[in-house]
Amino acid sequence: MEVNGSPSAPDHEPRPSGAPDVPIYAFIIADLIAIAVMVFGLYFPRHRRRDMIVAFLSINVGVMGVTYAMTNAEISLGFGLGIFAVLSIIRLRSTEMDHAEIAYYFTAIALGLLGGFPSISPTVSFTLMAVLLGVIAVGDNPALFARSRQQQIVLDQSFTDEASLKAHLEQLLDATVHRVQVRKVDLVQETTLVDVRYTVPRGGAKPITRAAEAERATAVEPVLAGSGR
Repeated sequence: MEVNGSPSAPDHEPRPSGAPDVPIYAFIIADLIAIAVMVFGLYFPRHRRRDMIVAFLSINVGVMGVTYAMTNAEISLGFGLGIFAVLSIIRLRSTEMDHAEIAYYFTAIALGLLGGFPSISPTVSFTLMAVLLGVIAVGDNPALFARSRQQQIVLDQSFTDEASLKAHLEQLLDATVHRVQVRKVDLVQETTLVDVRYTVPRGGAKPITRAAEAERATAVEPVLAGSGR
């Protein structure tokens, strides 16, 4: 059919040659299965944050619907990029997400994108969904580097010597300290805020109590020995 002497655009983009004719319902079902496995099989049993369930499910289904609508509507490329730019700047201000939860959030978006493109090969789409789930299942496995820890600690002493600080933390945590980053040293209040990465011994470290902290602190030479204390 011609419009004003020029052939009109086809209603839908042609499917690549050799690609099987799979209905959109198959992509929707595959996406729903994938996001259900991610949320209820991987994320919640490991992190136990119930409030993130609705966030992951809604962002996944929303991205899938918007992606499918864009592939079947005559809209400009700039408009489509603008929509995903808006999605990229969404921030959850009620509570913070750690890096692992950000990875789950990105995976939920990626699964929605793959489920919203029925014009691509279903084999490629379903395989990429499985790869995403496999990567996040292995990367967030509790057994992976199970003895490695990271936390921020406020010490009741002001440390200006990193060697003494590391020795004090190893005594305090009963662990091998690999990296210490001093965030803040308060010489007036005599406190030190540190970010420490360490490995606990096999069987786990002993819990830190005030008595144990005081006992271990005596094993470390005070840094400010000449302060008159």
